[in-house]
Amino acid sequence: MSAADAPIAVAFGAATDAGLRRRINEDSYIAASPLFLVADGMGGHNAGEIASAAVIDEFAAFSGRASLTIDDLQAAVAASRRRVDALPPGGGAGAGTTLTGVVIADIDGEGYWLAINLGDSRTYRLSEGRFEQVSVDHSVVQELVDSGQLAAEAAQRDSRRNVITRAIGAGSDAGPDYWLIPAEEGDRILVCSDGLSGELEHETLHGILLAEADPQSAATRLVHEAMVRGGRDNITALVVDALAVRSRANRDRERDTVPVGPTADDVIDIDGDTLPRAVATGGF
Repeated sequence: MSAADAPIAVAFGAATDAGLRRRINEDSYIAASPLFLVADGMGGHNAGEIASAAVIDEFAAFSGRASLTIDDLQAAVAASRRRVDALPPGGGAGAGTTLTGVVIADIDGEGYWLAINLGDSRTYRLSEGRFEQVSVDHSVVQELVDSGQLAAEAAQRDSRRNVITRAIGAGSDAGPDYWLIPAEEGDRILVCSDGLSGELEHETLHGILLAEADPQSAATRLVHEAMVRGGRDNITALVVDALAVRSRANRDRERDTVPVGPTADDVIDIDGDTLPRAVATGGF
């Protein structure tokens, strides 16, 4: 099945920058239907950019497909982990990377966003005026917020905000979280590294996504605004718009029958694990 048969027709834009304080951009991404993923490499001298590029390269093999399944993602994550763990000394050994984003999925002929997350890069969804973070950070700070030991408004300023508890590589073997979200025409998905979310508050991200109708203009402006506010880390933003969605309701209207099935607000957490697991010793 070709991309022309995709259950979600999309328009998208992508922008990335090393930022104002980093010499190398360790972020990697793919924006090619049906995949919209960002990997933020970790490791500095251990070549985080090699780890993130290896992971994105593994997923790129799916480019051009109409849709993907959770089995596809799980296989790619496993292969990515093997590639990163096998990086040689001097060529990325010990490095790691986050991974977040969405792929297009076909569930019984309907278009869904299949979201994946490992680490503290983020995936957001703007739908019918509501702007929400889909992913849950795998970080020490998020666990402190969840346990009530740290106020959410203080998390952005906490010195431990970059200590994450899950990754591909860097000694972590924890698995990703997955979510299955019924897509709606007009949905806008934002996928970004923490270099963006660390500089721009939730309301600012929302405002830019509302103000910029073109997805490429939105992605470019998001990165620019993060630079203006300090650009302390590598910055990557993908903006994906759902132009048309194949749905059961549409098919039923064509048959003059009453639509049945999931509502637009249904979000399925596939593995039942949306909260970070126990903190890895020392983090990454």
